[in-house]
Amino acid sequence: MIHSLYFSKGQFRTDLEVEEFPKALQDPQGLLWVDFEETPSETDEPILRKVFGFHPLAVDDALQETHVPKLDDWGKYLYIVLQALNFIRDDCNLDSLELDVFLGKNYLVTHHDLPIRAVSRVWESCQRDERYQKMDADNFLYKLIDELVVDYMTTVEDMDEEIEWVEDQIFAKPSPEIVQRLFALKRATLHLRRALSPLREVLNKLARDNFAVVDAKDRIYFRDIYDHLVRLHDISESLRDLVGGALDTYLSVINNRMNDIMKTLTVITTLFMPISFIAGFFGMNFFQPVSAPLANWTRIFPFIISSMIMILLPAGMLIWIRRRGWM
Repeated sequence: MIHSLYFSKGQFRTDLEVEEFPKALQDPQGLLWVDFEETPSETDEPILRKVFGFHPLAVDDALQETHVPKLDDWGKYLYIVLQALNFIRDDCNLDSLELDVFLGKNYLVTHHDLPIRAVSRVWESCQRDERYQKMDADNFLYKLIDELVVDYMTTVEDMDEEIEWVEDQIFAKPSPEIVQRLFALKRATLHLRRALSPLREVLNKLARDNFAVVDAKDRIYFRDIYDHLVRLHDISESLRDLVGGALDTYLSVINNRMNDIMKTLTVITTLFMPISFIAGFFGMNFFQPVSAPLANWTRIFPFIISSMIMILLPAGMLIWIRRRGWM
């Protein structure tokens, strides 16, 4: 669906048709925002090329939806690729949605294949707040990127909470599912870093370079977003370290539990060693029936199997093991 907003000398419209776009673009005092959401490429391409006059290479990049954040200066307009992030806690997956933006002197064109919450919030604010009617196109771009970064912060907070939950589960109930979530979180932190690094460079260019469609006095706003992204990049590195530390902690807990199990089995084996020795020794056909007196000593068998020997020997070894500090 193609959405449109148009501000001009106190006039506000949200129902502009495609045929009215050229007239709106010719108004230097007006501002046109066109949002292409879930529209087929066959519909978007003629509008982007013929109505707005964008270069075919820029249009192809916008329709492919396969780029990392970047900025291309085409003189009369900027082509900017942004990414919106959404962290799904059920499977610890970090989804990214590409947002393509064309920024001109009096227009803003956005293109995305799926709904993006940041775009929806800015769109609703434009219709609700009259202050947006006094903004320039680069101010709209600032608001849009700022809302995207707000979602980045929410994503980082959700990932941090998920890491804390996994750390608690490591000590409470370690399981193979926890390992799977840890590796999923590790991939999510890597994905977050790959999105933040190029986006930070885009904001650095908007804050420092000279562009014909960005007012010099508005660069400070993009510099503010750049500072936020620098902090988020540092936090993402910390999250990555936390995931690595949680994985090491999980392996340590599993090894400790394995050591406890081996210790218990060793103690059980040691306690039964005297019983096994006695049963094995007197179970051998060593004594001959006539010449060996022990073979005719009928009292030896009740004595061996009596509870005194079977209990006292393991108990004595248990006391000895404890005094040695092995348990």
